[in-house]
Amino acid sequence: MTVCDRSKPLVKGGRVGVTPEDGFGKARTPATRPGEGKGVIFGWFGKRAQRRAPVDALFGRVAEASRRPALYLEGGIPDSFEGRFESLTLHMFLVLRRLRELPPPAGDLSQELIDACFGYLELGFRNGGVSDIAVPKRMKKIGQMFYGRLQACEAGFAGPEDEALVETLRRNVSPSGAPALAAYLRAARAELSGLDLDALLSREPLFPAFANQEAAHDA
Repeated sequence: MTVCDRSKPLVKGGRVGVTPEDGFGKARTPATRPGEGKGVIFGWFGKRAQRRAPVDALFGRVAEASRRPALYLEGGIPDSFEGRFESLTLHMFLVLRRLRELPPPAGDLSQELIDACFGYLELGFRNGGVSDIAVPKRMKKIGQMFYGRLQACEAGFAGPEDEALVETLRRNVSPSGAPALAAYLRAARAELSGLDLDALLSREPLFPAFANQEAAHDA
């Protein structure tokens, strides 16, 4: 797959997991030393276990950003299972989109990031007491939702104006906070567009702060 070909899907269909009904818990981001992660592109084709460390760290930063209180308090995302899932999916979409735009081997990272995401969610679901019998059905449902949201976000970003994106966010995420969330997503996309693979894997924080301009104006 050519990474800059926007006619292709963001990720290939792969393994999917499930989410815990009472939330996602805390993402564990492996500790890193200053400068660690730089130059990782040159060792990307090493052993899978070695490759997963930067992937897991990247996903940890994505998950952390998706749980910022401002997104829920000011952005109107419901602080519920559904809301937390929608926020995580939005942030995953932005990173996957940037990976698609970068040259190889960035494209190889996409599916591993998906695997890390759903492995994390599935573990949380199992730790929440969901039975082994029930897990496969939950996996299928969450997988369909996740890939459906990626497609909806892609369509929302297709136009130069915010109307389609706002409508997507209003329908799936937050009726009241959709305009502010759309502005945040476009600002995040602009910042990510300036990062190469090494920067994407090491930058902290990965996303800009959320600012509800309407709320600030009213204040």
